[in-house]
Amino acid sequence: MELKGLLTSDQIIYGLRGHTRNEIINELLKALAKCGKVNDRQLALKNVLEREDLLSTGMEKGLAIPHAKTDAVDGLVVAFGLHKQGVDFNSLDGQAAHFIFLVLSPHDTSGPHIKALAQISRKLKTEQVRDLLKKADSTEDIEKIFNITD
Repeated sequence: MELKGLLTSDQIIYGLRGHTRNEIINELLKALAKCGKVNDRQLALKNVLEREDLLSTGMEKGLAIPHAKTDAVDGLVVAFGLHKQGVDFNSLDGQAAHFIFLVLSPHDTSGPHIKALAQISRKLKTEQVRDLLKKADSTEDIEKIFNITD
């Protein structure tokens, strides 16, 4: 599973505007709903925030991957947002999150959901990728970094 197969340009937000975890999640959900990937934005938000309340999805080195199983989607969907200033996601290393992926999948699927989380973690583990994302100036730059476009 590649990010190329999970993300399209309308699922990428260059320059997230929110200042809180909830605002960021809502912004990413709005992008997914706008491109028809989420059937019920309020249900998806409720499910993601419930998952966040159990255990933060703020990882390390600027990465956060809020995710949930929800009836608001028909299949695995992913959105990505870049927050240049960083936002508090209660990350494991105490650092602000700059690279935020939202991952949603139906309740009855596990494999693709776990594979997507692993793929994202692997991709962002590389310092070179994180540096390129920090220097990105547009959605098109991000698409190239994730090899969405040729």
